[in-house]
Amino acid sequence: MIISQTPLRISFAGGGTDFPSWYLEHGGAVTGSAINKYVYVIVSRRFDDKIYVNYSRKEIVDDVRQVQHELVREAMLRCGVLRGVEITMLADVPSEGSGLGSSSCVTVGLLHALYGWRGELVSAERLASEACDIELSSCRKPMGKQDQYFAAYGGLCHISFGREGTVEVERISLDEDAAERLNVQLLLYYTGRTRSASTILCEQERQIEENCRYLRDLKELGVRARDVLRNGAFSELGPILHEGWMLKKHLAPGITDPGIETMYSQALRTGASGGKLVGAGGGGFLLLACAAERTRGVRNAMTSYRHLPIALEPYGSKIIFRSDGWL
Repeated sequence: MIISQTPLRISFAGGGTDFPSWYLEHGGAVTGSAINKYVYVIVSRRFDDKIYVNYSRKEIVDDVRQVQHELVREAMLRCGVLRGVEITMLADVPSEGSGLGSSSCVTVGLLHALYGWRGELVSAERLASEACDIELSSCRKPMGKQDQYFAAYGGLCHISFGREGTVEVERISLDEDAAERLNVQLLLYYTGRTRSASTILCEQERQIEENCRYLRDLKELGVRARDVLRNGAFSELGPILHEGWMLKKHLAPGITDPGIETMYSQALRTGASGGKLVGAGGGGFLLLACAAERTRGVRNAMTSYRHLPIALEPYGSKIIFRSDGWL
């Protein structure tokens, strides 16, 4: 048996500029962090040659091409694990529509566990690159490339997407005290709704050219977020989140709704300095930035919403167990 643990992520600024249809012409920049909530992938040997897959449903098939879960099927084909295994996927938060990058966490975690099952060590760059290829090329998902890199690399990062198709991951180093100060100032609340990102992302991709001015500004915010985090100027992060949220709402219909706007307005009135929906929008989780002395007031005002405690996660996807013991 082998188990991979892969972190979910929050994005601070720059989302939308990681679409190849944008950055191959204009370049992209995203700043965000992995968090201490995870997707787990368990791979174990079967006595027979069948394939068992466990998630929100259970599949039992004879051939890998019969697997209905497309990420499992494509990851198995990519890694050359074709029979005689049971694969189970578990997540700390709802895996559908959370906005925390769970789909890419599953893909990265599957690749890591399946390669590990074969006894092969793979780099974070390879995990991220192959996960992008599976999701964007094999499965033709309308999405960008930030989630796969945050899942594979972990940590607080600035990711640059080059016109030549290159992806560069720059780690933003914080000492222990600074990391704790930032953790205290970040609040994550569940909106009470999940959504499939595909509709919003398809529309967002279709409108890339019409949204050019917004995406240029979002790219610049991705760079500004990197700079304020580098400098420990955490009080400036909230306004960046707010500015990004105002821009993001122009990218496609359905990104927000009156309930989400009411929730966000309540947070601002009671002390948050800014915030945004993580992910494509339309539901999932609302990320807030708040000065440490104001967090209690915000939390008292937001008791009707479910709070998800989080902290920055310094590590990316890793193997945490295999049959010969804990690593």
